[in-house]
Amino acid sequence: MCNFAAITFFSPTCAVKLMIEKHIVLEDIDPLVFYGTGNQHLQMIRALYPKLRIVARDNVIRVLGDDEQMALFEESVERLRRHVLKFNALAEEDILDIVKGHRTRDDVPEGVVCYTMSGRPIKARSENQQRLIDAYGQSDMIFAVGPAGTGKTYLSIALAVKALKEKAAKRIILSRPAVEAGEKLGFLPGDMKDKIDPYLQPLYDALEDMLPQVKLQDMMEKHQIQIAPLAFMRGRTLSDAVVILDEAQNTTPQQLRMFLTRMGWNTKMIITGDTSQIDLPRSQRSGLVEALTILRGIEGISMVELTQKDIVRHKLVTRIVNAYDRHDKESTDKD
Repeated sequence: MCNFAAITFFSPTCAVKLMIEKHIVLEDIDPLVFYGTGNQHLQMIRALYPKLRIVARDNVIRVLGDDEQMALFEESVERLRRHVLKFNALAEEDILDIVKGHRTRDDVPEGVVCYTMSGRPIKARSENQQRLIDAYGQSDMIFAVGPAGTGKTYLSIALAVKALKEKAAKRIILSRPAVEAGEKLGFLPGDMKDKIDPYLQPLYDALEDMLPQVKLQDMMEKHQIQIAPLAFMRGRTLSDAVVILDEAQNTTPQQLRMFLTRMGWNTKMIITGDTSQIDLPRSQRSGLVEALTILRGIEGISMVELTQKDIVRHKLVTRIVNAYDRHDKESTDKD
């Protein structure tokens, strides 16, 4: 967004060159990343545009100069903004390349979904993770099922963040069933949000890894990112969004059916879960297990199954999962 005012100066004999003042608003990014530590990036940009007077405060840059220099500056700032939006980082060599009109070293990264706040690329680290990314591009509803540590939730949120940044979606909606809630919920301190937040913390953790804290808070206040327990979905129609239901193995058939039928226009739904970690009472069927049977083969729905080979956490996680699987199999054989 740019606001500008034209200012003309006159000498007694002739008109001095037309000077323009513009206010450039840095939207969707953390201005601290753009300006650099101790405003180093800003000082470098000023040095590259010595004919302009550049003053920055918060996320607004005020620029005074002639029309030709102003146009070049605006183009560079927009390219720099897009770079920060994409990579969550900005280096001095990137500034030089962008201002000089060159391609930056990371302009065409292959297979990267988005970047963390530390600049680490998020991309598929296994064949099945790549299948999840491909399924997102091909289908409007995706079931991603697999054991803990396979990256199904983290990768799903990365796909949602990318869609929001690229304006392919207007909002992200994240949900989880608060299975342990029940009567225990009333004993937790605080209001309803305080009671529910512990169940949603893994979703917050992933978002904080991919978005600046200030921007994330702003998006949540504007409801561009919504995090809510499953029970709050009833009666809603979810349109223009990427909707993720995590820990779906702990939904009942009625809950999951209700959730799936909330889908509106221009919406992608990702349902993640681990059928080996069902916390429902033994007498209660899992909605995820039932849905995987009922909806298999339906056009527009993809099902991606991740395995122990896709685990990307500490190597011990794979060993733990394998050990429990053997134990479960032995217990089943005895029964």
